[in-house]
Amino acid sequence: MLSAALVSRVLDERPNLGVHVVAVERDNDVMPYLTDTLKACIAAGDGRVTYDVIDADFITASTGLEQDERLSGFDLVIQNPPYAKLAASSAARAAVRTTGADAPNLYAAFLSLATAMLNQGGQLVAITPRSFCNGPYFGAFRSYLLDQMALDRVHVFESRSTVFADTGVLQENVIFSGTKGGTRDRVLLSMSVGHEEEASHRNVRYSDVVRPDDPHRFIRIATDEEDTKIAERMLSLPDTLVSLGIKVSTGRVVDFRSRECLLTQAEDNAVPLIYPGNVRDGLVVWPREIRKPQWFRPITDKDAKMLLPEGWYCAVKRFSAKEERRRIVAAVWSPDQTSGKVAFENHVNVFHINGAGLDRDIALGLSMWLNSSLVDKFFRTFSGHTQVNATDLRNMRFPDRTSLRQLGALAPDRLPVQSEIDTLVDKVLDMIDTAV
Repeated sequence: MLSAALVSRVLDERPNLGVHVVAVERDNDVMPYLTDTLKACIAAGDGRVTYDVIDADFITASTGLEQDERLSGFDLVIQNPPYAKLAASSAARAAVRTTGADAPNLYAAFLSLATAMLNQGGQLVAITPRSFCNGPYFGAFRSYLLDQMALDRVHVFESRSTVFADTGVLQENVIFSGTKGGTRDRVLLSMSVGHEEEASHRNVRYSDVVRPDDPHRFIRIATDEEDTKIAERMLSLPDTLVSLGIKVSTGRVVDFRSRECLLTQAEDNAVPLIYPGNVRDGLVVWPREIRKPQWFRPITDKDAKMLLPEGWYCAVKRFSAKEERRRIVAAVWSPDQTSGKVAFENHVNVFHINGAGLDRDIALGLSMWLNSSLVDKFFRTFSGHTQVNATDLRNMRFPDRTSLRQLGALAPDRLPVQSEIDTLVDKVLDMIDTAV
């Protein structure tokens, strides 16, 4: 379909231009339909269209495994690549690395190889999940892609369930185009709910999408003026976690590796074990009946090193559920629940100070801040999935320590409704603005 649409456009807009299509396909059930489509393109082109079909795996045909010499020197590559993961030890991933890129899954591998086979000034157009735009998982791939390509346009589908729902793809998807060796000046951003609605458009500076001072090369997609104002507001804040002296880490307990330490009932020397299911309404509620063990009893010195000392902590779910209003869901662990050390499971991010607790008001202030609509909307400009990485949190800016304490002091015992959270956050931000 993509080939036919492209050929149709070329024939309509550039009637004197010849087109040679190289199509790669490995599915024998699809091959007859592909061939019929390309024959229809030839008929429509009246001598201006030719084609080759390569019956092979795209990765092996594009690399030294079984390289096909026809896969090079392209002016345009258009793709809807597969989305499955690539094991770090796989031959396919090793083959992609020979091109200078590292791709953790198939769609990133397809994009990397397509970039390598383009001529300078050639264009890549692809339909992919938005997940490559942020996070450490795609860091090496993102650096490779953005070093080689200049983004020209990014289109976001706001709905996860409308586009490609019939194929079981429920990730947030984007269509993007880029030029190899292109000018990094402006980017056209557009957004629609699905593929049938009218799209809204914005033409923005390239530096608004890929900030030159961002070592992680996050791709930030502010699709309207409100997103831009939120991004500017966030980026104007005075502090980072580093300047605040606060760290964030994933919980140290990987439960399937520590099964002998997990308990469903309290025993001597056992400490609270905190899962995402313990995060409720701004508090870490423990113990709680969530079909997960609620106690952790260290057996070895290695197990003991997984514990954090008694103190106040701010915890954030690493994965938010689809029904939750916010991508970032934060809560406070209070040492008042029980005395002694505490263990956090690996699906929870934990804010701490060099492995020890925060003071009470800082912990509460961080939780209020992270649960605000401002932070949620900002997070959505660069994250298209429900995972919240510690790296994402480290890259955000925060109010200063005094403002966080003031916010924590204003916080009630339980997380208030969203409008009240946002009102309290706005009050503290106004104080920051007045001070500046």
